[in-house]
Amino acid sequence: MSTSKGGGKKPSSSTSKRSNIRNLHTRVKTAKGRKISSTLWLQRQLNDPYVQRARAEGYASRAAYKLSEMNDRYDFIKKGSRVIDLGAAPGGWSQIAVQLTKSEPDDIRVVGIDYLEMIDIPGAKILLKDFLDDDAPKMLMEALGRNKADVVVSDMAAPTTGHRRTDHIRTMYLVEVALDFAIGVLKPGGHFLSKTFQGGTESDLLKLLKKNFTTVHHVKPPASRSGSVELYLLAKGFRGDTSEK
Repeated sequence: MSTSKGGGKKPSSSTSKRSNIRNLHTRVKTAKGRKISSTLWLQRQLNDPYVQRARAEGYASRAAYKLSEMNDRYDFIKKGSRVIDLGAAPGGWSQIAVQLTKSEPDDIRVVGIDYLEMIDIPGAKILLKDFLDDDAPKMLMEALGRNKADVVVSDMAAPTTGHRRTDHIRTMYLVEVALDFAIGVLKPGGHFLSKTFQGGTESDLLKLLKKNFTTVHHVKPPASRSGSVELYLLAKGFRGDTSEK
């Protein structure tokens, strides 16, 4: 997928551009040895308007539009915000965060982490590391200049097994780990955004969110595929680290 060296252009809201993209349709023939499911996935990718927009506008993936759309609605990342991006690969969310915060190479306000290689994003510091490593939280805060974060975002998801309940449990664990980290590093008034799966937010997790934040929203942005079970939890207005109290 082609990407620009910068953070990408501001997402276009041109109706005519989206209409033209939707009118394009590519059919993929099943190659020898390729599963039908793989062929259908490839065909969906080639005909996905968000995938085509991401290529045209220089974003690492279509996921960039998910964060952009959610921020358009809830306005949780602002100019000057300090943002930590968990599970940052391939880089779309970090690109959007750089644009929104106006982060610059000499004034880094966006720090991302992932064990997968990703593109270079001027204005963002990217750690090639597993967030679940014991020393990852300390490294993230050092990369942010030991400043408290205004926003913690997580697009982490466990590799799927095909068993829906198992996948849900494994991803919920990542949500819990991300939330525990966020509670320790956010400024009062900060915000937390994390991917989850439809199927019911665990009651204990929801209680913890409501205890630590003033409002909690379940969000499915337009850029999420209609057939996808992914959902996002947005917790706004961090009350302050209760462990310190």
